[in-house]
Amino acid sequence: MEILPSETAVAPPLQVPLGRLRRRTSMKWRTYPADVLPLWVAEMDVDLAEPVVRAVSDALALGDTGYPAGTAYAEALAEFAAKRWGWEGLAVERTAVVPDVMLGVVEMLRLVSGPGDAVVVNSPVYTPFYQFVGNLGRVVVEAPLTQDGRIGFGVLEETFARLRAAGGRPVYLLCSPHNPTGTLHTAAELAQVAALARAYGVRVVADEIHAPVVSAGSRFVPYLSVAGAEGGLSLMSASKAWNLAGLKAAVAVAGPEAGADLARLPEEVGHGASHLGVIAHTAALRDGGDWLDALLTGLDANRRLLSESLAAHLPSIRYTPAPATYLAWLDCRPLELSADPASVFLDRGRVALNSGPSFGTGGEGFVRLNLATSAEVLEEGVRRMAGVFG
Repeated sequence: MEILPSETAVAPPLQVPLGRLRRRTSMKWRTYPADVLPLWVAEMDVDLAEPVVRAVSDALALGDTGYPAGTAYAEALAEFAAKRWGWEGLAVERTAVVPDVMLGVVEMLRLVSGPGDAVVVNSPVYTPFYQFVGNLGRVVVEAPLTQDGRIGFGVLEETFARLRAAGGRPVYLLCSPHNPTGTLHTAAELAQVAALARAYGVRVVADEIHAPVVSAGSRFVPYLSVAGAEGGLSLMSASKAWNLAGLKAAVAVAGPEAGADLARLPEEVGHGASHLGVIAHTAALRDGGDWLDALLTGLDANRRLLSESLAAHLPSIRYTPAPATYLAWLDCRPLELSADPASVFLDRGRVALNSGPSFGTGGEGFVRLNLATSAEVLEEGVRRMAGVFG
C-alpha cells in the first residue's frame, strides 16, 4: 500500500544563508566569478539530512572507506519504492550498483546496443544525454516533446518504425521525470511507451534519478512497474533528492525479461561507486523520509514564489510549474533576447542559468533555473534577471 509522506517536523532544508553557501567549493559555487549568483547546475542549496551526515561520519570514524559491497543500497531502494510509490516489483536480485546514473546509462547502452546504433531521446532533454551517447559511439535521434512538454507519440512511433526498418539495435533513453521540463509521465503514457517499444523491437533504458523529487499531490510511476515494460532497464539514485552528487552511487534495475542483460554487466563497474556514497544513499532512503518531505514542501513554496516573482518583474516569461524535479523551464522567447538568453542574463544580470539550446531541439529561447535554494536567493535571481531590462 502506498504510504503518504509523514508529518514529522524537520528543519526546512532550503534556508541556508547565502554567505555560508559561498563558502562551498563545488562546481555550482566555483565555476563563475564571485559576483555571479549561481542558479544553474543541479546542486541544491540545502543542509544535508541528519541521518546521512551521521552515517557518513560514523563510517569515517570507523575508517570504513574501502570498496562497496553487498545489497544494502538496493534493499533500501526497494523499501522506499514500496512505501513511496506503491511498487513492490523492485527485485534486489535484478539490480547492480553503478558509479552514478549517467555512467550507469552508458553501461546499460553497452549491454543492449552496439556502435552506430540509434538512441532516441525526447528533446529538449538533459544535456549529458547527447554528450555521453555520442562519446559511446551511438547516434542520438531526437523525438521532440509536444508544445506542452508531453511525449509526442505520433513522432515517437514514426521514429521507432524508421529505426526498425534501418536495422540495428535501437534504444529509447527515457527521462522520467523529465529534465528540464519537470514533466511527470503518467502510467498510461508509460504503458504506451512500453507497447510501442515492444512492437518495434526498441529497448528502453529509463533515467529515473529525479523520481523521489515529486510533489506530495502527484504520483511518480516507475517505468518497470507498467505492463509491457518487462524488458526495460532503469537507473535510480538518491543523488538528486538528497543532494549527494559528490557521494557517487546509483542502482541499475532490470525488468524480469532483462535480468540476463544486467547479469552481463562487468563486475568492475560496481567498483566505481563510492563506498561512502553507497552508505549515504542507503541512509537517505531508509531514514531520510522526513527530511525529504520538508524539502518537497519547500520546493512547492519556491514554485509559487518563482511564479509570483516572474509575474511581478518579468511577466513576459512563460513558466508553468511542474510537479517533479527542482528545475524550472522558463520560456524567454517573448523577451527576444537571443536563441540563448542564459548568456544575456549571465553577462548583463550576473546570474547563471542553464542554456536552453544545450538541451537540444526545442531549447532555443529557454533557460533552466534551479529553484532549490532559499527564498532570498531565488528572489534575488529574478531581480537580477529583470535588471537586464533597466
